Amino acid sequence: MDAQDIVLENIVCEKPTRGDSLKKRWLYKFFANTAGFGIGFIIQMIVPRGLGPNAYGDFSFLNNFFSQFLAFFDMGTSTCFYTKLSRRPKEHGIVSFYLYFAGFVIVSVTAFVGVAMATGTYPKFWPGQQAFYIFLAAGCGILGWITMVFSNMADAYGITVIAEKIKMLQKTIALLLAVSLYVFHQMNLANYFYLQYAILIFLGSALIYIMKHQGFLSGQRLIIAFDEFKKYLKEFYIYTHPLILYSFIGVFANILDRWLLQFFSGSAQQGFFGFSFQISALCFLFTGALTPLLMREFSIAYAKKDLKEMGRLFQRYIPLVLIVTAFLTCFMASQAPAIVQIVGGDKYKNSIWPLFIMAFYPICQVYGQICGSVFLAGDETRLYCNIGIFFMVIGIPITYFLIAPRALWGLDSGAAGLGIKTMLMQILGVNALLYHNARMLKFSFRKYLVNQISTVGALLIFAFLAALVVDSMFGPAANNILRLFFAGLFYTATTAITIYFFPALFALKREDIDHAVGAGLGKLKAYRRPGDLK
Repeated sequence: MDAQDIVLENIVCEKPTRGDSLKKRWLYKFFANTAGFGIGFIIQMIVPRGLGPNAYGDFSFLNNFFSQFLAFFDMGTSTCFYTKLSRRPKEHGIVSFYLYFAGFVIVSVTAFVGVAMATGTYPKFWPGQQAFYIFLAAGCGILGWITMVFSNMADAYGITVIAEKIKMLQKTIALLLAVSLYVFHQMNLANYFYLQYAILIFLGSALIYIMKHQGFLSGQRLIIAFDEFKKYLKEFYIYTHPLILYSFIGVFANILDRWLLQFFSGSAQQGFFGFSFQISALCFLFTGALTPLLMREFSIAYAKKDLKEMGRLFQRYIPLVLIVTAFLTCFMASQAPAIVQIVGGDKYKNSIWPLFIMAFYPICQVYGQICGSVFLAGDETRLYCNIGIFFMVIGIPITYFLIAPRALWGLDSGAAGLGIKTMLMQILGVNALLYHNARMLKFSFRKYLVNQISTVGALLIFAFLAALVVDSMFGPAANNILRLFFAGLFYTATTAITIYFFPALFALKREDIDHAVGAGLGKLKAYRRPGDLK
């Protein structure tokens, strides 16, 4: 047994986690992702500085291209796979079928890149990119998609706690590797791709290991009968065929956004947008963990035709998810200049406005994913797709208008322009989903629309008030880390006091606040030792 097996053995031999409650699994994901936020923040301080805006822009462009390209081949099948496996975790044939599909995806993506290289057309797909990096990015995208599927399997099997420990270990390894590359002056585009390969291979193999150890893959068979294969093919087709057009347009629109930015504005603006996107995405770590868990519960409730339970889950967790995400994003927006200086340095000063705009993206992302999970769990894929397609189509000319040079009837606004378009389409699309969720689950759409405005508005006021107070105390020349620390303290205190005395402003209930405070005090008393302050 090698070192990796010893570490994994220690983790998986703990108390089994099957049957963990939704609350326990989300809390574990939340606290694991809180630690992951710190690790991710450090990595984002290292990688952009080490690569510089141009190389970082190249990575962001290629990584986004293959992520979106794989999303097209996925066509919603990974969501279908997760939903079906959550309902029927003991049915090994589902896993066998999806392994065949995964093989088809890998061969298709590889063939596309190979043909583009052989025919010499690759510069049209990837402007200004070297063939070597294109191959690396394609392999990285495939590995990322495969590990995402394995991660969803772990959640579907209910072994989230163990899987999160593995992911925490992976993030720690990634941090150590990134620091090593930076310290020894080996941080370049090729080595950063190699780092991605290392951590993705580790995560994928580790997840397979723990699922086998827990007995979920112990009876797995790779070969299934042709009739069984046709049965699963029909089942997946019925679920996903409305997603085919949606996937195609979604991939086309997303790739075109980044392609236009690369073509008109170059790698540096691509780097500024990618930098702001990655920094804002760190906030999503805190609440994005809840999405697959809620989708599992939605799927189980819908299988029982229990729309009341789906509505209860939605209304209970949406305000909590919103306030946690908005708390982080509003502070990030108010401190965009300081964050850019700390994380990226002077080379990334042109990313202040993109970061300010994209800081709010995680709110739309997590809200949209939870709203979308209601559609997908309830097999309402056609309506979900129609809403998404509408906003993606109208977004294409908006992207061109904001990014194209003035000589071609555009505003030439670069990364900031793409950020504006992204946020505008997200806000409109998410609330369209929310409207239909409200009709399906019988709750007030107006209530949750007002909740978005009141929560984000209040937190944004508190965040900028904290920034003004700290600037008046320390002056404009104060250390950025010091400014963030004291502004964060003031902002946290103001927010906590407001939530406690005015929970209705955030669509929270007084009994939930009192229960949370009481539980916290109870934990504190439990840890007190003889001799502590009385």
